[in-house]
Amino acid sequence: MEWIKENRRISCDKKELDLDVIHSYLTRSYWCAGVSREIVERSIDNSLCFGLFEDHKQIGFARMISDYSTFGYLSDVFILEEHQGKGLGKWLMACIKEHPDLQNMRRLLLATRDAHGLYSQYGYKPLAKPEMFMEILTPIKAPKN
Repeated sequence: MEWIKENRRISCDKKELDLDVIHSYLTRSYWCAGVSREIVERSIDNSLCFGLFEDHKQIGFARMISDYSTFGYLSDVFILEEHQGKGLGKWLMACIKEHPDLQNMRRLLLATRDAHGLYSQYGYKPLAKPEMFMEILTPIKAPKN
């Protein structure tokens, strides 16, 4: 799948992704600071990915972890800092929402510390029954140099 708007493009073709850009951003993010490149590569291999490009340079990313039938988990959504505030996160979310493989899913989840306003525009709400959910949380260990 591909969406085009002026000199920007969103593509689901994993071959186009710039792993250096993705890893660099994620390793300094609050949700997976210090993540190894190997883990980033493996997570991309096993997800539906959305790369956002401007003039052929990657400026954003998101991935959906899914069974493509009933469940999806949106993760690793970002727009590079110098491109934020231009509506690109909204465009990225709109493209994710309209992807044909993600239609009619029973449950889509995500976790965010600070972007509730963005995600609520696309139908995400606080958990209706948080008492039903449990987790195993294993913090990411920074790679040893």
